Amino acid sequence: MILKTHELNKKINAKIFLFHGVNEGQKEEVIDNKFKPIFGNNISKYYEKEIFSDIEGFYNQILSKSFFEKNKLIIIKDATDKIKDEIVILKEKKLDDIKIVLVSNVLDKKSKLRNLFEKDKDLITIAFYSDNNQTLSSITKSFFLKKKISISQESINLIVNRACGERKSLNNELKKIENFLLSKNKISVEEIHALTNLSGNYSINELVDNCLAKNRQKTIYILNENNFSLEDAIIIIRTFLIKTKRLIKLNQNLLIHKSIDKTIVGFKPPIFWKDKELVKNQIKIWTLDKTYKLIEEINKVELNIKKNSINSLNILFDFISNTSKSNN
Repeated sequence: MILKTHELNKKINAKIFLFHGVNEGQKEEVIDNKFKPIFGNNISKYYEKEIFSDIEGFYNQILSKSFFEKNKLIIIKDATDKIKDEIVILKEKKLDDIKIVLVSNVLDKKSKLRNLFEKDKDLITIAFYSDNNQTLSSITKSFFLKKKISISQESINLIVNRACGERKSLNNELKKIENFLLSKNKISVEEIHALTNLSGNYSINELVDNCLAKNRQKTIYILNENNFSLEDAIIIIRTFLIKTKRLIKLNQNLLIHKSIDKTIVGFKPPIFWKDKELVKNQIKIWTLDKTYKLIEEINKVELNIKKNSINSLNILFDFISNTSKSNN
């Protein structure tokens, strides 16, 4: 059975739940706010691979009499289609005092695990999608309102931008601010700048994807907000090579499917839905000929970086700046 997060209260008495999608922060919030108050410290966490390394021990622990003496919450992380058959077995067991929450990344519509939960009225599944800036802004405003802290809209926008669309990152930044404030009742935009740190939020993948999509403003913003090391230069240029080779495969598939949407949906390994617009723009920009030329340029840049390690970041940034230009 498919539910929205706000509908969970109506089905909180169900026994087995599947949380899937990209929004790790929201998954954690739901578990913290809806489940942990019920179970307190009676929570056991497993990764799927741990379960299959000792499947008999897992069942013995769940089904033993001692395990039923108190209410228990079982959280299974990194759940995949592999665990589907075990869920079918557990569904038939008497789990009166146990709730099981499976936490997965994105599961596509063909996923056997996702289909099991969506079609069975006794199983509950919720998809957790990426937050937009409006949602993150609302969360930020509510945080400061509850704390009775005065804050400008400029500061709120800065915090939201630094969260990079991730509720978990936003919560981390708000926690930093909360620890800083203590007895203070207002905070300046300068203090927000000093407290929050983008280097851990913007990934190298995001930098490369925005550059290839020629989102120049976002690309330069990421470069300015991060403190890349000399060692990062090789990682970044190698990421360019990987992403560009993917573009070649995408363009080759486009010749077959004649549709960018079909090309992206059918691509393996799957492209996460939140990245699809960026990838779509990349395909429109980089023809096969342009992509092969880009790979030649990347190889030259990598060689140059290795020969001039001290100037590697300057070499890399020049390449990124030129590649992100719309007239390139």
